[in-house]
Amino acid sequence: MTPRTFRSHQRQLCGIAEAIATGASDAPDILAAVTPGGGKSLLPVLAASRLVEAGIVDRVCWIVPRDSLRLQAEEAFADPAWRAALPHSLSIRAADNTPDPARGLAGYVTTYQGVTAAPDLHLAEFRRYRTLLVIDEMHHLPALADTDPAAAAQAAFLDTDEASSWSRAILPLLECARVRLLLSGTLERADGRAILWLPYRKGRKARTREVELDAPGWAVIGYSRSQALAEKAVLPVTFGALDGEATWREEEVEVGPHRLSAPYPSETTRPALFTALRTGFAEALLREAFVAVRGIRAERREARGLAAGTAARGLGKLLVVAPDQLAAKHYLDVIRGWIPAAQADHVAQLATSDQAHAHQVLAAFRLRPEPSILVTVAMAYEGLDVPEVAVVAALTHIRSRPWLEQMIARATRVDPHAGAYETQRALVFHPDDPLFADFRRRMETEQGTLARRPKPGRGQGALPLWLRDQLPPPRDSIIPLQSNALAMRFDLLRPGPDLALRRPEQEATQADMLGPPSAIERRLRAQLGELVGTQAIEDEDGRAGMRGGLSGPGLYHRYNACLKRICGNKSRAEMTLGELEAAIGWMERNRLSDHLHLLDGDPRYAWSARKRQEWQPPVGRPDRRPRASRR
Repeated sequence: MTPRTFRSHQRQLCGIAEAIATGASDAPDILAAVTPGGGKSLLPVLAASRLVEAGIVDRVCWIVPRDSLRLQAEEAFADPAWRAALPHSLSIRAADNTPDPARGLAGYVTTYQGVTAAPDLHLAEFRRYRTLLVIDEMHHLPALADTDPAAAAQAAFLDTDEASSWSRAILPLLECARVRLLLSGTLERADGRAILWLPYRKGRKARTREVELDAPGWAVIGYSRSQALAEKAVLPVTFGALDGEATWREEEVEVGPHRLSAPYPSETTRPALFTALRTGFAEALLREAFVAVRGIRAERREARGLAAGTAARGLGKLLVVAPDQLAAKHYLDVIRGWIPAAQADHVAQLATSDQAHAHQVLAAFRLRPEPSILVTVAMAYEGLDVPEVAVVAALTHIRSRPWLEQMIARATRVDPHAGAYETQRALVFHPDDPLFADFRRRMETEQGTLARRPKPGRGQGALPLWLRDQLPPPRDSIIPLQSNALAMRFDLLRPGPDLALRRPEQEATQADMLGPPSAIERRLRAQLGELVGTQAIEDEDGRAGMRGGLSGPGLYHRYNACLKRICGNKSRAEMTLGELEAAIGWMERNRLSDHLHLLDGDPRYAWSARKRQEWQPPVGRPDRRPRASRR
């Protein structure tokens, strides 16, 4: 997008801000549902420049989901081209939780976690100044019992996770803000819950709800992928689907080979995908993506008359999304083996959550010609603004629509340094499994505005499908043996539906909002399993690749055993309704990793307990083990 060109959704926001500034509209709520990559980051600048000038607001507070996005928010206000085009002279700063976060500027940008850690500090600022509140990626905030009747019916087993704590901290700011600008690339959550503050109405089918996009008092800006493509705001996507087959060992029995591209999901789909992402298939897919980005870079160098090896902006970059940190490190080694040794460390780098310098690596990937290849796990999720990314290697087991849409959007941004729009393209290489095919179908046909509980999958047990999408099969039950790639096919993603201010044509029934005690007990047991699984995922990410025997096989099962000890040696199946509620309350306030000593003396966990006790940090190096392993 050239600096002086407004897209339709940006023009809409300018009109809404003008109406509020002149008194023609008193709607304080603006919802911008903008397709990922469609240009949400300019909207707060447009709104603030007009509303501050008109004296409607004094300050801007922009809340983002992760610390790495605070710099991008600062850059949006500091962009010299837009400062001249609007014109405006506003600046905001990336603030921590110290007094006077704006420090004399027009506002500040903070994170969900920052607000949650010091809610009174931020609320005091909102009471002191008339504030434009901007919430980025609003779908991270689930509805609360205080504001939503359906959430109230399920409060005992929904409002127990970190996202709910974010909602509770941010809700008072929403209530105190003079104007609210809510941004999101998707209007549905992976867990099916409603989104905080958004208006909902009953769906066409029983017990379904959808976002009421034409609610009174709301100004809604819809910018779909089809509109963005028509205006050349995003690039069309070509998918390279690589088929393969995998063989693994399960319970001492060799299983397979099984094709990834089976027409329908079955009990072998996820184990086959798990195996493929950690064996030869992954390297074959990586090779396809590496060759593709190398070809793009060679073409662009030739067109610009640059010598081979010359570093320059706009040549194209490769983003590799791995299933876990161990796999990410392996992928990095593989890629560096294809690059001359003198260049490998500089060209290809790794950014994972356990690295102290991960944010510096991300910043270099965004702002410099090199590195041109980045391997990561989840840090490339929504908001990473790197228009130079031309190829994505989607080597992830996650199949939820919001997550994959955001990942794909990393390659659909138009690169101003890469030449004409028509010469640019986005390539996404992925395993050709039926779960990814279902995601593509939904992306092309559904608007994604429903609040609905996902349907349980076959053999899914206590964990819901949305959590299983993020939790791979237990490593002690699946032993990958081998896999190989078979055939590649390319498909162009169709534009998909516009965001209409009416009920979507396609809907699915969500889970009952109410039920008898036995149904509530089942839901509470499932919720308790989700909390255990969530902690296991977070701690597995933090411990991947670290010594001491704390990561690896069966962390989820060890955490379950630990919780059973805490609950008087009662399993979830034996607990009463009150005991389940008490266990959920305890999980909300505590970490199971702090209580693993309760498994000491149990022969089933003797090896991991011994490793916790015996491990010592190397001489001259600080003890960087997780908190639980230092007990």
